[in-house]
Amino acid sequence: MLAVSCVEISAQDIVNDGLQRYRRNAIATMMVLHPEDEFGKDIKDAYLEIPTPDKYDNHDIGIKVLDNSWFTGVQRNKDGLYKAVYGKNLSKSEIEKNGLALERFFNQNNVGMLMVAKWFNLKSDGSGEFDYSTARFSTNLIQERGMYDATALDVEMARHTIRGVDMLADAGEELISQTFIIVNDMTYVTAEQKAEAAKAALSVLGSITDAFLGGHSGRDMANMAGAIADSFTGFKVRNHSYLFQLQWNDSIAALFYKYYYTETPDEEKIRAFERNDSLFKVKYVAYEYEYDENSVLKGQYDRHDLIKINCTRSQDKNIAQLQVKYEDFKLKTPIYKVVRNDQGKVLYYAAKVGMKEGITPKSKFQVVQRIIDPKTNKSRYKYVATLKPIKGKIWDNRYMATEEQEKGSELDATQFKKSGGGEIYEGMLIIEGKYRKVEQ
Repeated sequence: MLAVSCVEISAQDIVNDGLQRYRRNAIATMMVLHPEDEFGKDIKDAYLEIPTPDKYDNHDIGIKVLDNSWFTGVQRNKDGLYKAVYGKNLSKSEIEKNGLALERFFNQNNVGMLMVAKWFNLKSDGSGEFDYSTARFSTNLIQERGMYDATALDVEMARHTIRGVDMLADAGEELISQTFIIVNDMTYVTAEQKAEAAKAALSVLGSITDAFLGGHSGRDMANMAGAIADSFTGFKVRNHSYLFQLQWNDSIAALFYKYYYTETPDEEKIRAFERNDSLFKVKYVAYEYEYDENSVLKGQYDRHDLIKINCTRSQDKNIAQLQVKYEDFKLKTPIYKVVRNDQGKVLYYAAKVGMKEGITPKSKFQVVQRIIDPKTNKSRYKYVATLKPIKGKIWDNRYMATEEQEKGSELDATQFKKSGGGEIYEGMLIIEGKYRKVEQ
């Protein structure tokens, strides 16, 4: 049951899987394909099996794979994005050019419009091919994700009242504007690549050794080291992740509702919506790079599973860092339970986040309460307390952590202790670091 007072929402709406519902950011995940790479197709096949991170609403729009050859004008005399290869990292300038090239591609291909269309359930009654004569919008998805009452979010009625307009603005600010795309440009390092580099280095060293000592001992040493290294088939993912945000504000919303939104079939409005290639945009906002040379998997996996594990964990690591780095992308998740002893003293607070979200013993979280202004129906967040993870009680919820029998994978949530603030209840939200929208 949703616990609601006249001004406070505790977000204790329990869904079928037992987790509490709350307003989450929406995300579409994509990857860049390098078809010329030996493992390019393997990475693509594995990536298509990776589900949307479970702390976000899935906002995929049917575009999952971007072929690197689609991007032109980024590099001089060469198509494609700047590509990281073994022995060469991308420079800041190359990263920025890649991010802006992806942004241009999205906006030239009306990706922002597609994301807005998904928010408003643009559909037709035609079977198969889209039928403009029966196409219309609805707010069903916004109602579902934002836990709005259907009558309160009736657009035709809402835009004729101040409270209704405020409710639409709240839905736009908390949901639509919090829509993101993450593009993963994944290349890789194999043991063979390392071996070739090692052989080259050892060959140089061996030649110098031979020059000083005579004979072939140095070259023999290099060949032996290379042969040993070549027999190992390790695989590590290098992942450059680019984050984009859908641009949505009161001005854009006003134009959308006035000129395009229709809950009854209106071919003219729908075609006008699709023709507008300048209003609905995405913006490049942040970047993260992940490569863990020392990560080791304990189990025995075939090539497909090994690549899938590496790709999944690599994306999760970058998302975790982007949550800390970029303000609007911060993760909000509810207090799962408050555990007390027989005397009623709180032993710890638990939340369904862990190593996948980048939590360490040094992480700090704000606990916030969502407040509804009864005059405007708009929501805000009020600071309640501060939490820190308990060392040794951080849930290892990374992909395949249970199968790998990683320490912490036996937990079902991360345990926290309060380091300051007021009383905490189940259903209150936690946000890592400082969040500008939180009122003290």
